[in-house]
Amino acid sequence: MAISGEPAVVVSDLVKRFGSFTAVDCVSFTVPRGEIFGFLGPNGAGKSTTIRMLCGILAPTAGGGRVAGFDILRESEKIKARIGYMSQKFSLYEDLTVEENIEFYGDIYGVPPRRLRERKAWILEMANLKDRSRSLTRELAMGWKQRLALGCAMVHEPEILFLDEPTAGVDPISRRQFWDLIFTVAGQGVTVFVTTHYMDEAEHCERIALIYGGRLIALGSPRDLKTQYAAGTLLEVEATPLMTALAALDAEPAARESAIFGVTLHVVTESPEAIMPIRAALERAGAEVRRVEPIIPSLEDVFVGLIEQADRERA
Repeated sequence: MAISGEPAVVVSDLVKRFGSFTAVDCVSFTVPRGEIFGFLGPNGAGKSTTIRMLCGILAPTAGGGRVAGFDILRESEKIKARIGYMSQKFSLYEDLTVEENIEFYGDIYGVPPRRLRERKAWILEMANLKDRSRSLTRELAMGWKQRLALGCAMVHEPEILFLDEPTAGVDPISRRQFWDLIFTVAGQGVTVFVTTHYMDEAEHCERIALIYGGRLIALGSPRDLKTQYAAGTLLEVEATPLMTALAALDAEPAARESAIFGVTLHVVTESPEAIMPIRAALERAGAEVRRVEPIIPSLEDVFVGLIEQADRERA
């Protein structure tokens, strides 16, 4: 049995190699029970590989971990019975109706018939699918399929819910509605482990881990990461030509880090006093300076800054 009070997920020096390629490189972290934990990173960073190892779908090359109190190497079948897993592609059967998909997954997980009827009613209510219960799944819009996939992953009342980029390719309104469902599930005490590359979604998590190139480069609450990153002053610079301005700032000692954000530049400096030398450097380079002002860093600023720092350390 799972140990009461033990963290939902414990990962220790987890490694996964495919031939000579290391997809996950000595990753370690802990997720307490009941937390909404975000796993953030660009495509190819190692998010999906990590989540598949934790779900018992892939065997680690080295290291280990525990999920719901069970060892991911030796007790993967016990783990699968206690978790819900929703992949990017929504593992639904297109030729079955909404309720038939729910019943199918209920049978797979061994949910008793009476309890399955209760769970089906709860899922249809939660996902607002009661009026579509007899619709073929292939006829549903992407947002409705997303809700159905979440319901199927929850049919057996798992302790931990793994969501692997569940909102990829879904419109912003459906994404927002889906997160309302995540909050509903988390409010019932379920631990939610969600991978994403959307910064606004990461803000909803109690803690987030940033993974890049297979390595964990930051871990903490969104607020903590912003505070850590704000160990200086972040300036937003509006100047043209943009690339001329970026080259000038790369050569300016007062600019600790510079990056393009849309049609502006975000520049990390030691203090607000750096505004004057930065403006002067831009003007010397022939850039037309429209605005240089301090701003509050966003998670995107944190993410870009940490990735650039990781790239410099590797170089």
